[in-house]
Amino acid sequence: MFSFASRGSVMSITIELDLPETVAAEARAKGLLDPQNLTRLIEREVKAESARRDFFDIVRELRALPGEPMTMEEIQAEVDAVRAERAAHPACP
Repeated sequence: MFSFASRGSVMSITIELDLPETVAAEARAKGLLDPQNLTRLIEREVKAESARRDFFDIVRELRALPGEPMTMEEIQAEVDAVRAERAAHPACP
């Protein structure tokens, strides 16, 4: 069952879950079924899904760039150069 009502920027939603008894009991004992905890869990998953989507969009964009990818040796050379520059000028972040 799923229902909701909107109140300004907050929406009230009623969800009915069918969980195995052991899972429901453990979730209830840990407070995971409390509205505040469910809200945090859902918010975290929404953000994580968005981040995953963003990551894969970036990967697709990188793969679409012309030229060959850098080798590990080239990447390490760049890292070494930045570290040497920072060591030479320790006041710079």
